[in-house]
Amino acid sequence: MGLEVKGIIPAMATPMSDSEEIDEAGTRELINYLIDSDVHGIFICGSQGECYALTEEEKKRIISIAVDEVNGRVPVYAGTGATTTKASIRLSKYAEDVGADAVTIVTPYFIKPSQNELYMHYRRIAESIDIPVLIYNNPGRTGVNLEAETVRRLAEIDNIVGIKDSSGDLTLTAQYIMECPKEFAVLAGRDSLILATLLYGGKGAVAATANVAPKLVVGIYESFIQGDLERARKLQFKLLPLRLAFNLGTFPAVVKEAMNILKRPSGPARSPVSSLPEDKRERLKSILKGIGLIED
Repeated sequence: MGLEVKGIIPAMATPMSDSEEIDEAGTRELINYLIDSDVHGIFICGSQGECYALTEEEKKRIISIAVDEVNGRVPVYAGTGATTTKASIRLSKYAEDVGADAVTIVTPYFIKPSQNELYMHYRRIAESIDIPVLIYNNPGRTGVNLEAETVRRLAEIDNIVGIKDSSGDLTLTAQYIMECPKEFAVLAGRDSLILATLLYGGKGAVAATANVAPKLVVGIYESFIQGDLERARKLQFKLLPLRLAFNLGTFPAVVKEAMNILKRPSGPARSPVSSLPEDKRERLKSILKGIGLIED
């Protein structure tokens, strides 16, 4: 398909104003910050990007902004998942039309499709567009898990080129890698498992923590590629407290709170998700100090 899916792709947060409206200037600033930090792509309108809270028109606006601002410097992966196949096809076609390099499609949520229904869902979407498709497995958020056999079948479709696996189940990640062709890109979606996924043969990660510590996350991947496994391991452990801090608040508040502390474009998460209480905000600050993002 011409797109090599690899490296560290931030699951970009969606900057918001204090009134919870899309902050276009902040979105553009954040994109440039991430690219300047040597990331290998930009993933917009995903879970950390509050896809569940955005209207279809807002998603279209963010996709258009991202394609314009990135301007071909790195691939743009547009989150175009929806509860229905028809809605996902509509948004995927839009992403293709405005110049996104690929679409990333989370499993339908609220409903619980069978494995065959999931197969047909992705197949119909892939057949409706010509750009690459990445599957996105996130059972903790959607209540739906993609089995390895289903992913193997989907990998046979020409423009389904990879999967973001946020299951946190390393055995399942390994099955995806084992069952699918070598060129099929399996990406870690759980930031604590980036190095483990790479060691199994994965191609990289779609990482929410890369909004906060992009150079650290990129360092894990680059160290691995250079064969410096000890440095990669040290950097993975250095990142771990930030990923574990996700339990300090309701997802996706912690990453946005950390970005606000670091004075990066972020703003609040959309209600009903609220900012962290002061005691937990102080704990988050301590974690950011511990990984060297805040000076004492």
